Amino acid sequence: MPLAGWTPVKCNNLSHCASSIMSSSIKEKLLLYRLQAKHDPDAFAELYDLYIKRIYRFVYFKVSGKEEAEDITSEVFLKAWNYAINDSKEIKSFSGLLYRLARNAVIDLYRRRSTQPQTVIIPEEMELSDGGKWYEDLSNNADAAQIIAALKKLKQEYQEVLTLRYVDELEIDEIAEITGKGGIATRVTIHRAMKKLKEILQ
Repeated sequence: MPLAGWTPVKCNNLSHCASSIMSSSIKEKLLLYRLQAKHDPDAFAELYDLYIKRIYRFVYFKVSGKEEAEDITSEVFLKAWNYAINDSKEIKSFSGLLYRLARNAVIDLYRRRSTQPQTVIIPEEMELSDGGKWYEDLSNNADAAQIIAALKKLKQEYQEVLTLRYVDELEIDEIAEITGKGGIATRVTIHRAMKKLKEILQ
């Protein structure tokens, strides 16, 4: 969905973007400043490129099809754009804002359907991780198919924190902000979820 006032600019060289001297957090803050202070559509386009794949995957894990995931993802970025240029409140974390908007959009979808699924749908063809760190706390004998099958057996809360932590590689405080939990509670939930996942994989 095209957003008024900006045109997405694709980043075709992800390895070059990732190896930039400037850290992603500093880059995000500078882009956020340009977006909120100057309503710079190019800054938003860069933020879009940074997070579109992650937000789409986060949504796709929770809904039943690509078209639905694409619609929700477009809605999320549209809301983020409008929030950034119309709200005077400072955005501390753009990624946090996107994940909260995405999570709420999925919840709204389930409410409209008058049903709440018990598990998150994780398609087999999706990538498990951009950073290749998914396996570090799991058994060396577990392959991607086993992990996906095990994830599907976890309750929704556990699936969500594990995908946020190990698929999207978010920090604990980011996950806490997205889920509305405290830092300690988030750590405990991740620990319990990982313990349960390892039990299933054994």
